[in-house]
Amino acid sequence: MNHRAIVLNRLARLASILALACALSPVATAQDTSGDDSTVIYPSSYFDQWGPITAQEMLDRIPGQGSGGGRSGSFGGGGGNPSSGGRGLGSGSGGTDILIDGKRTAGKNNRTGGLLRRISADQVQEIQIIRGTSGELDVRGSNQVINVVLFEALASNSISWDATANVAQDEEFTPTGSVALSGQRGDFNYLLSLRSNPRYTHSATFESSVLGDISPNDTIREDRINDRDNNELSMNLGYDFSPNSSVRMNALYAAQDSPSVVDRITRDLRTTPNGLDIEKEDNLSDRDNWEIGGDYELTLSNGDRFKLLGIANQNNQDSTRQRFQLQNDGLFQKNLFLNIDRVTEERILRSSYTRDIFSEQNIEFGIERAETILDSRLALGLLNSTGTPSATVGGLVPQNVSNANSRVEEIRYEPFLIHNWTISPQMSLESTLVYEDSEISQTGDVTNKRDFDFIKPKLDLRYDLTPTLQLRGTIERLVNQLSFADFVAANDEQDNDRDTLAGNAGLRQQTQWRYSFSTEYRLPNDVGVLGAELFYADHKDVIDRIDVSPSDDNLQSANGNIGDGTEYGLDLTASVRMGMIGLPNLLVSPSFIVQDSQVTDPFLGIERRFQYHMRGQWRLSMRHDIPQWRFNWGLQNFDRVDGGLFRYDVDDIEFEVGDPRYNLFAEYVDSRGLTYRMDLQNISNNVRCRRRTRFVGRISDNILEEIENQCSNTGLDFSFRVSGTF
Repeated sequence: MNHRAIVLNRLARLASILALACALSPVATAQDTSGDDSTVIYPSSYFDQWGPITAQEMLDRIPGQGSGGGRSGSFGGGGGNPSSGGRGLGSGSGGTDILIDGKRTAGKNNRTGGLLRRISADQVQEIQIIRGTSGELDVRGSNQVINVVLFEALASNSISWDATANVAQDEEFTPTGSVALSGQRGDFNYLLSLRSNPRYTHSATFESSVLGDISPNDTIREDRINDRDNNELSMNLGYDFSPNSSVRMNALYAAQDSPSVVDRITRDLRTTPNGLDIEKEDNLSDRDNWEIGGDYELTLSNGDRFKLLGIANQNNQDSTRQRFQLQNDGLFQKNLFLNIDRVTEERILRSSYTRDIFSEQNIEFGIERAETILDSRLALGLLNSTGTPSATVGGLVPQNVSNANSRVEEIRYEPFLIHNWTISPQMSLESTLVYEDSEISQTGDVTNKRDFDFIKPKLDLRYDLTPTLQLRGTIERLVNQLSFADFVAANDEQDNDRDTLAGNAGLRQQTQWRYSFSTEYRLPNDVGVLGAELFYADHKDVIDRIDVSPSDDNLQSANGNIGDGTEYGLDLTASVRMGMIGLPNLLVSPSFIVQDSQVTDPFLGIERRFQYHMRGQWRLSMRHDIPQWRFNWGLQNFDRVDGGLFRYDVDDIEFEVGDPRYNLFAEYVDSRGLTYRMDLQNISNNVRCRRRTRFVGRISDNILEEIENQCSNTGLDFSFRVSGTF
């Protein structure tokens, strides 16, 4: 039996097990918290027994939601980092979107999900889990929507705060904290937040290598310390001009200083006595970003809705890597200077109009315009006996790097049409048609201009077989946005033997037709949720590493399009209260995904998985509330199915494995409402290992040069947090 048949057989068995579990469950009846067949409502009184402080803590008590709840625990919001392929707002995250009073935040970096930790629980009237589709929703294309409904108040204020002490594995102490003011004055509501979140990490790496004849080569011990300082100020404002007209404004400014130091000792095992090479790196990375967003909504007398949304943001990043080598005189000499200066800007304007056309049917049509610009500058200096040193590269000799200085700009238009049809109280259909027209131009070291256009249809059919069992089928064409970082030369942070990575100005978008079928079964009496998703995708123009070598003596690779591929898998989730063993406040949420993919490798011509594509992952979260003690505790476990994480390059092959990771927390709320929380992150001290096989020339020549085995870990992180509201 071939590999694909084995995987399909396992998927079939897993699906059968889940179906049997559902069949053996008691006949479902409508929960007390149900609003209609596709919406589950949790009023604020539902959470009184646990005494939550924030809206996020309320959500954590709902089966299938909060952290660790499988697919539904992945909160969306649209967009992402524009330089890495997250441009525009998109038509839906495919995960879970969060709305506040039925509205999403007009922002990308300033997302709705982060607001839940800054909204006081006493401001929440109810939480709605919306599993159906509707033209009344402010988002499209999500598996489900969480709508947090707040109490209406003429005047109210709430201040939430937290202070945390973090201790890393080397006993380095780092304090963090935040404060947020939220409130309402008549038709005006606001949320202001100030957050300081420094992050200290210390990773230890050990590597040993052998030569092609399996004789010892060298060992490398590396300690890397990153001491990041991160401060963020954000605000969310809203004003209702009338019951039918409202406006919302959002703003964010963040500054990050992330210096790192590296100590590296290389022992040469090919000589007797062993040679010793000592290096250190002094690296700087400064970043600041801002975002401003706003949206206006008007509901006409006939029920039609008009929406206008605009977002502007900018991300500035300047990083410098400097490497020094210890000399015989005891002094360190600089031998590498690498600076990358990048500015990413994005401007988005989106308008839409929604109206009812027939009974239980409505359409939304509109257009989105997005402009994204990346300015990238790279400067490389090496220690060289020939050439003229320059202060611009740290006193070393400047090196010519292809595609080092470039400006990449995309202007994209997306007219869209969305049709929602409530076929019956149990069935709904959302049909989407999006036309994407874009122009990508690159100037500087490389000059290139290309036009693209795509038609992106989607059908999303949902059927509530019973009030608690929902079936969903989705067919859609996805177009993955290109990462601007792949267009230009960049620093290679994974390979010390290679200073830079080449860019590729000829990239095309990777597209796919994706087919999925999912089920969600809500157990009676709010016992829990079972879910399963079976998916298959046909990919075109898969992006992976390709050979862009200028000559056989100068091998280089870059991200490029390597051909067509397929992807398929099964994702199983559950979130169940353990009342059957007398612990109704113990919420256990396991999930397991098994998947595979196939594409033709451009270097060897073999069939293999997509780059770094996991074979599977096991996730488990557990939360146990003890209300009479005002105490709760829990754990999280993440573990991958090892054996699938490969990366093929022009002259080497990488393979990764990793140990399971365990996190543990305990939380106590005193009589004043102060919350004391202890977190132990990575208590298993999981080790991640990588095997890199290097070849002389291209890997297709099959001349083994070296095998490197590297393992690293960051150790245990401890934190203690005190938080409260007033």
